[in-house]
Amino acid sequence: MPFPNTAKEGAGVEFCRYLDRTNGVAQPQEIFDLLAAFAQKLNCPWIAYRPLTSGQETLEQLCRDPTTMLNYPNEWQKRYFDMGYYKIDPIIKKIRQRFGALHWKDVYDDATTTKDERRIFDEAAMFGLRAGVTVPLHGPNGKLAMMSFAQSASYDMPSKIVKYLELSAFNFRLIVDKYEASRRDDQEVLCLSAREKECIIWVSRGKSSFIIGAILGISENTVNFHIKKAMNKLNCSSRTAAAVKALKLGIVDI
Repeated sequence: MPFPNTAKEGAGVEFCRYLDRTNGVAQPQEIFDLLAAFAQKLNCPWIAYRPLTSGQETLEQLCRDPTTMLNYPNEWQKRYFDMGYYKIDPIIKKIRQRFGALHWKDVYDDATTTKDERRIFDEAAMFGLRAGVTVPLHGPNGKLAMMSFAQSASYDMPSKIVKYLELSAFNFRLIVDKYEASRRDDQEVLCLSAREKECIIWVSRGKSSFIIGAILGISENTVNFHIKKAMNKLNCSSRTAAAVKALKLGIVDI
């Protein structure tokens, strides 16, 4: 059965719509939902995003990882984890050496794929996931994740469709990386030392470094040192701006 021409012809239009809808959206789950809707338009109702670590993850780690997102059938998810297929999944093994989309059929037909590994594909097909591709997503500092797209039809996806799915996955990863970087920055900001917080509190109350030093029993230079560190963490160019930002973020109270 050939891939519907309407999907091939409209893939570019749908991709542009997907990009437009993701503009200004920062939350990964919202982007995932938009990506799932886009993939559905291309006859891929099931998608899954999963970060990969260098070591073997436990079932508990996989289930609790908040960055893992998928909409696979619940019955297949349960079967996959109950049988421990995540330990032998050939997609995970092969995707680490890939930079382009990996067709599930190619992995299934690979001579190095074992009988037990092929069983994963056979059983996935029983739950409706009869064909698919997985896109490796290489991030900063050697980070790696993968995005899978699955369809209920057994025919191969046209290269044009795969390319748009691949581009949409890259866009998703870029937004997720930006979100995680922002979260890390916020966490660093929240990590003001006790002394830095004390100095910023007194700055917010209009006290000079000399007065703050007298109150805290430290030198004026030491006060300036801590205020400067707080300013850097808060990414502010003035002590007043740092105090205002710290108050807005709830890091300190007047």
